[in-house]
Amino acid sequence: MRPVFFDTNVVLYLLSADEHKADAAEAFLAQGGWVSVQVLNEAASVCRRKLQLPWPEVHELLAAVKACCEVVPLSLAAHERALHLAERYQLSLYDALICASAQEVEAEVLFTEDLQDGLALGQMRVRNPFV
Repeated sequence: MRPVFFDTNVVLYLLSADEHKADAAEAFLAQGGWVSVQVLNEAASVCRRKLQLPWPEVHELLAAVKACCEVVPLSLAAHERALHLAERYQLSLYDALICASAQEVEAEVLFTEDLQDGLALGQMRVRNPFV
């Protein structure tokens, strides 16, 4: 398993009309890594609410992600770490929880568009995979 963690936006780019980003997201995810239960929940919510996908397509997307990535459960320790990260780095609580979950599995890289590319959070570095 590669020491990388994927945020929800990378997962959702699998469905993008932008062929370049969809292909890039597929290539990144195919290499393996981690996602959290939060990422799966956020992806399902966006698929249903914003994209209005039928449930079978939502399940198909989630199954594809779970087939190539290890899923990290949410924990009380991640919640407590997220509170610390949110306060220290002025992050939203949900972004901080993604970071905390990534740190919990000792990911070296967090792929996301939601945070500053290159931001160091302890031993982990944030990278925008689309720049």
